[in-house]
Amino acid sequence: MQTIKLNNGVEMPMLGFGTFLIGGEECAKAVENAIKAGYRLIDTAQGYGNEEFVGQGIKHSGVDRKELFITTKLWFKNYETEDCKKALDESFKKLGVDYLDLIILHWPFGNTYSAYRVLEKYYGQGKIRAIGVSNYMPSQLVDLINFNKVVPAVNQVETNLLCQQKELHELMKKYNVTHQAYSPLGQGKANEMFENPIIVEIAKKYNKTARQVALRFLTQSGVGVIPKTTNVERMKENFNIFDFELTNDEIEKLKSMDTNTPLIGSSQDYKIAEMCVNWG
Repeated sequence: MQTIKLNNGVEMPMLGFGTFLIGGEECAKAVENAIKAGYRLIDTAQGYGNEEFVGQGIKHSGVDRKELFITTKLWFKNYETEDCKKALDESFKKLGVDYLDLIILHWPFGNTYSAYRVLEKYYGQGKIRAIGVSNYMPSQLVDLINFNKVVPAVNQVETNLLCQQKELHELMKKYNVTHQAYSPLGQGKANEMFENPIIVEIAKKYNKTARQVALRFLTQSGVGVIPKTTNVERMKENFNIFDFELTNDEIEKLKSMDTNTPLIGSSQDYKIAEMCVNWG
C-alpha cells in the first residue's frame, strides 16, 4: 500500500475505505471485508451514525489495531468545547480504540475555533495522531491555519474527475495540507464520466476499469482517496490500482475532464449549509 507523509511525519495510506451511508451489520461486515481485502485506512464520521458498527468490523477483522489508520469526523453540532470533548470520548468508545489516527472537523460551520482547539489539546496529549478538516474551501482553510497553532494535516473534500479542485489543491500544497478525496468516483451522481472516450481508451490500454483509472489519476496526483462500496469484488477492484502508472500525456487528458463544478456541493453554498443544519 502506498502512503503519504502528513505534515507532522505520520504516514497515511493513500487509499482508504469510506463508510458513508452504510449502517448496521452491513457496515460491520463491509469494514471487515475491506480490511481482509487489504485496506488499512478506514474512514467514518459521527454524522454517519455508524461508528459502533465500524468498530465491530475492525474488531472482527482480526488485524492488529496498530496496522490500521482509523479516521472519524466531528459533527459540527458538537463543536462547542464541552460538547466536543463528550462527543470525542463517545467516538473512542464506539470505535473501541484508545487513540485515533486522524480526527477531522466535518464542516466549517458552527464554533469551528472552539472545536479545533479541543482537537489541538487531544493531539498534544497523544490521543490523536493527526488533526484535519473537511469541506474547507480556500478562504476557510487560510483563516483556520492563520489563527490556530496546528496546521491541519488533511483537508478531505469532494474530488473526482469532474470536480478536481485544482485551485484548492494548489493552496493545500502551499500550506503542506494533504488533499484527500471523498466521493472520488462521483458517489453515483455521474456515471457518464466512466463512459467518456478519454478514460475508456486509457482503461483499455492498461486492461483496467474506468473506475480504477479515475482512482489512479487522483493518487498519482498526490490526492488520497476513500472510495465506498459494500461489494467485495468492487472493493478488490478499487484496491488494485497501484500496479500501473499513467503517462504525463494521459494525466493531461484526464485533467481536461474537469468541469470545476461539485457534484455534491460546496460548503460555501447556502443550500448545503441548510441541508447540513437539518441533518441529524
